[in-house]
Amino acid sequence: MTHLHNLRNASILKWVSSNIAQNHLRTPLQPIGSSPNSHAIGLYSTKTALEAENPENSDITSTSSGKNGGGISRVIRKEAQAALLEYLHCTRGLQFMDAENMSKNSPQFLNKLLRSVDGEIDNEIGGLISRYLRYHPINEFEPFFESLGLKPSEYIPRLPRNLMFLTDDGLLLHNYTVLCSYGVSRSKIGKIYKEATEVFRYDFEVLLSKLQAYEELGLSQFALVKFIVCSPYILVGDVNVPFVKVLEKLKSLGFETYWIERNLSEENIYSWSRMLEVLRLFNGMGCSNMQLVELLGQHPDILFENSGETTLLLIGFLLKFGSTRSQICSMFLQFPQIQIMQFVLNLRKCVLVLNEIEMEVAEIQKIVCSHPLLLGSCALKSTNSLLSYLKIGKKRLSRYIQENPEALKKWVLGRRVDPLPDSEEDSKGKRIKFLLDIGFVENSNKMKEALKLFRGKGGELQDRFDCIVNAGLNRQDVCKVIKVSPQILNQKRDVLQMKIDVLVNHLGYPVSSLVNFPSYLSYTTQRVKLRVFMYNWLTGQGTISPTLALSTVVAMAEKTFVSQYVNHHPCGPQVWQELKGKMYSL
Repeated sequence: MTHLHNLRNASILKWVSSNIAQNHLRTPLQPIGSSPNSHAIGLYSTKTALEAENPENSDITSTSSGKNGGGISRVIRKEAQAALLEYLHCTRGLQFMDAENMSKNSPQFLNKLLRSVDGEIDNEIGGLISRYLRYHPINEFEPFFESLGLKPSEYIPRLPRNLMFLTDDGLLLHNYTVLCSYGVSRSKIGKIYKEATEVFRYDFEVLLSKLQAYEELGLSQFALVKFIVCSPYILVGDVNVPFVKVLEKLKSLGFETYWIERNLSEENIYSWSRMLEVLRLFNGMGCSNMQLVELLGQHPDILFENSGETTLLLIGFLLKFGSTRSQICSMFLQFPQIQIMQFVLNLRKCVLVLNEIEMEVAEIQKIVCSHPLLLGSCALKSTNSLLSYLKIGKKRLSRYIQENPEALKKWVLGRRVDPLPDSEEDSKGKRIKFLLDIGFVENSNKMKEALKLFRGKGGELQDRFDCIVNAGLNRQDVCKVIKVSPQILNQKRDVLQMKIDVLVNHLGYPVSSLVNFPSYLSYTTQRVKLRVFMYNWLTGQGTISPTLALSTVVAMAEKTFVSQYVNHHPCGPQVWQELKGKMYSL
């Protein structure tokens, strides 16, 4: 039988990639920075803008007791920040707003500075830091980059090798100034530096000319700031063509710039070329502009979630399972009110469950092609949970889903799952027929007792019965065995075969021993081997009679067996423990 696990190494399941699990929550657009009326470049801004950009409670390590995570009080931290501000502004000549931003928003650098100061930090910390900085110039790029939102692990590899003072890197400071003046929040400039470092190497007036070029396309300064933060690379090189084409396409569909801004998160980086590919793909699948407007209006995450990569992966997955382009287009036009990321995760989970219950590949493909919306809308329970709650096996569950795919809606997380009613094969009538066929009297006490003991289906009981017959017993003898010990048919066929193999080929007893001792099949092979091997050793030592019946050796309680037989030989207990250790360690 060929199941879906044979495809796991193929590309059909590679759509489940790590980038699917990216953050898919969207945050509303918030005003950032300042928006000056002219392009005059300056580092100064209003106090209100600064406070919005650098709130006083930016020291997130502080506790309610006034101590930060390192045991430094807020008072000391304030004094240290003031000393650093004075050094950067008065001694080093940085603009006040930049110096203040660096002193207030570089906590890790400040902690390092405090650790470097000699003396008691609780005593005139401001004076100690000022004195320290007078003789120990700092690498100003460290607090600068940290204040822009970069972590030490992000900015340390980017530190200039031969520079310590910001004023020595004129282009960096100039382009930083351009972005600040344009309205980009200082805390977001670090992201731009990390994603598009070359922007900060532009010669004078180059960056401003690029910003003006985008404005000439009809973008407002406020909108352009949002786009730059979400995709800094659009400032690299000429005007970014995919970015412009996506904007033009969306505007032609009736979506204004503010709608696009609202669906972008400043925490993410967006690929406009990939989004352009998604838009073109929908057109290629036969989706009209009117249908695309309705789809994106209700489900903007189809385009903006992971820049459309999740959508592309979903489309690729459905194509590999045999869906046509028109079927996929139809699916999207009926897309449920669910985030596409969750839809993909649900679909993946359903396919894995179908695989785990050993459904044939062709049947899985049929269900995926005919019911993609159903699979993507169901956050299905795990396979083991379903088998347990439904009280059925994998084969029957596979058949049931193929016949009733809509039943998946009832088996989602958070919903109670009741056992499935018995199928015709599992009915009591099938088991009764089996018992009548092997000689039980209808409505007799023995039949009633056997029905209570049986847990298998009618077909499974017959299969296990035939297994014992095929081992070498005639049908009449097997009927007697089942009448004496009907519970042995609760074991799977391979277990019965293994126990009969142990009896005949490992212990040396004839298969006919089952007629006199049918309960043998109810004991574990470890117990049987331990008893028989111990019995053989004792008979070899001449301690007990070699004519004991197999039932006596195996069925006797362990305490009785040890006291009556094992302890009769001086070495018996030691041999018993050694054998026991070997048998139960296998």
